[in-house]
Amino acid sequence: MANAMTDQQWQFYQENGYVNLGKLLSDQDLDALRQRIDDIMLGKADVNYDKMLMQLDSKTGDYADAGTQSRGYKGPTLEYRKIQDLEFDPLYLQYMQRPIFQDICRRQYGDTPIACFRAMFMNKPAHKGTYLPWHQDRWKFLDRDPLVTVWTALDPATVGNGCVQVIPGSHKNGLINPDHDSGFLTKDQAAEHCPKDKVVYLELKAGEVTLLHNWLLHCSDVNKTDISRRAFSVCYMDGKTKHHKGSEEYTTIFGPGSLTDRDLKRWRQPARV
Repeated sequence: MANAMTDQQWQFYQENGYVNLGKLLSDQDLDALRQRIDDIMLGKADVNYDKMLMQLDSKTGDYADAGTQSRGYKGPTLEYRKIQDLEFDPLYLQYMQRPIFQDICRRQYGDTPIACFRAMFMNKPAHKGTYLPWHQDRWKFLDRDPLVTVWTALDPATVGNGCVQVIPGSHKNGLINPDHDSGFLTKDQAAEHCPKDKVVYLELKAGEVTLLHNWLLHCSDVNKTDISRRAFSVCYMDGKTKHHKGSEEYTTIFGPGSLTDRDLKRWRQPARV
C-alpha cells in the first residue's frame, strides 16, 4: 500500500477540495474493520464504551430526528447512525496511524504534532439512514479550523445508498455560514452554492479512500437500496488546536505523546454481552 500521496493527487486535492486515493485496505484488513465495528455495535468488543460517543439512527430519515449523541453504549443493534472516538479501538487506531495519513497531515499542517478531532463510524443501513444537509465541517468552539478529513468506504458507496455528494472547488470560497456552530448552510445558501448541475457523487468501492478538505461543501442522502453504506471518517487537526472553553482534550495521533496500543490496554473493558 502507498505510504504517501503523489504530487498529482495533492494538486488535484488543492484545486477541487477532494481526491480519491484509491483502495488502501486489503480485503483482509477491510473484513477485520467491518467485523470490529459490528462487534462494537453489538456489545461484543472489549473497548471502553464510556469513552465513545454513540448515536442511534433516525427512524424518519430526518437529521433532526436522529438519536441523542452521548457517550456510552445504547444497546445491541447494527443500526447505530454514528460511533465516535474510535481512536480508542486498537484496530481502528492502527489504521489511522498509517504513513500515508501522516504524509497528508504534513502537507497540510507542516511539521507539527497531529491530533484527532474525531474518528467516526457513519452508517446508513439498507433502506434507512439519515439525510445529511449541505454543510462544511467546521466548529466554532475550536481556536483554529481542522482542514483534513480522510473518508474510508467500508461498503461500496453509491448514489443509491447515499454516497457523499460534493461541490468541487467550494472549499476555496471560505466559510459560507460562519455563524453556524458546525457549518450547516441555510436553505437559501444551499440553493445558491449547491445547484444540481455542480454536484459530484463520490461513488467508491469498498476499501477505497477519499481525502476531503473540511471546507468542501458536502451532503449525503438516505439509503434507498438493499446494501448498507458504512464508512470510517477521520478528521486530523493541528495538535495545538484548543477548545475555546478548555472543556475537551484531543488525542495525539502523530508526534510526541501519540496514542499507542499500550495506552488502550489500560482502558479496555469486558464485552457488554
